[in-house]
Amino acid sequence: MLGRTLREVSEALKQGLVTPTELCQRCLSLIKKTKILNAYITVSEEAALKQAEESEKRYKKGQSLGDLDGIPVAVKDNFSTAGIETTCASNMLKGYVPPYNATVVQKLLDQGALLMGKTNLDEFAMGSGSTDGIFGPVKNPWSYSKQYREKRKQKSHGENENSHWLITGGSSGGSAAAVSAFTCFAALGSDTGGSTRNPAAHCGVVGLKPSYGLVSRHGLIPLVNSMDVPGILTRCVDDAAIVLGILAGHDPKDSTTIQDPVKPFTLPSLTDMSKLCIGIPKEYLTPELSSEVQSLWSKAANLFESEGAKVIEVSLPHTSYSIVCYHVLCTSEVASNMARFDGLEYGHRCDTDVSTEAMYAATRREGFNDVKL
Repeated sequence: MLGRTLREVSEALKQGLVTPTELCQRCLSLIKKTKILNAYITVSEEAALKQAEESEKRYKKGQSLGDLDGIPVAVKDNFSTAGIETTCASNMLKGYVPPYNATVVQKLLDQGALLMGKTNLDEFAMGSGSTDGIFGPVKNPWSYSKQYREKRKQKSHGENENSHWLITGGSSGGSAAAVSAFTCFAALGSDTGGSTRNPAAHCGVVGLKPSYGLVSRHGLIPLVNSMDVPGILTRCVDDAAIVLGILAGHDPKDSTTIQDPVKPFTLPSLTDMSKLCIGIPKEYLTPELSSEVQSLWSKAANLFESEGAKVIEVSLPHTSYSIVCYHVLCTSEVASNMARFDGLEYGHRCDTDVSTEAMYAATRREGFNDVKL
């Protein structure tokens, strides 16, 4: 049951083949069994079971709230969750409990989703490995697959197998690992420059960064305001479309969201590949691109072509400029956003009282890792 898609498990719940409580307990059990992955910072077991109980009552009355009712989900620990600690994997916010839910979290809960917990990440979502948070690195579930273990045995010579684990990518590595390990059916990540898509690729799941303004950022603790977007991690594309349909839409609490009403997202049934035209940007075939990735890229293009699709080379001439702009905006906005953590208003504060300047310096030295400093 845990390996099924959102649509399949939703149908199973409606037919009474499984109850929300049973589903919740199975996921909680698997979270405990896969603790070595370090995917979760906080497991909200009590809250999840209570949500499952309420969902079960609705199903018995035939009053399901939607496709996510009774389905376990996880949320990256940089989204505000009312009554549940939100740390951003940093000493700076350790112990911080928000009084409200991020808009995307509230939308999931309004649909009856079960919040299993908050997932691990790079500190303040700045990183690409999910290795530099204060709670330790997230380990890729594929590190413990039979294929990888056998591959390691051929190469290792008396080395400790547990020391050879694969990274999840980042910064939403905890969410990707949680979905990949079947501890939830969908998870929220955040994406500034790949932080949802990168770990999705590493962990073999689907990662979607919605267009900026399509999904509300209210309650997402910012890294780079002009680029941050709540991301979606699922096990198939159809599941990502279902979650996007729930999350997308205007939010009066976020002025950057689109004003037009959003229709439900559905995937078109594309059986005739001859109507599909796929562009391959020539600027992306850089010397730095690994031969393995290039080979898989070509394999995918050839697969589409063999099925009748048209594959053409296209040019995106401003690619190099976009990378420069990204780095300029990213560094400046990160510096601006991190400046608010000064020990005066909220977050960690050191015991130094020699001077204001000394307090600032000590607070930030104790609260941030070396990447932020």
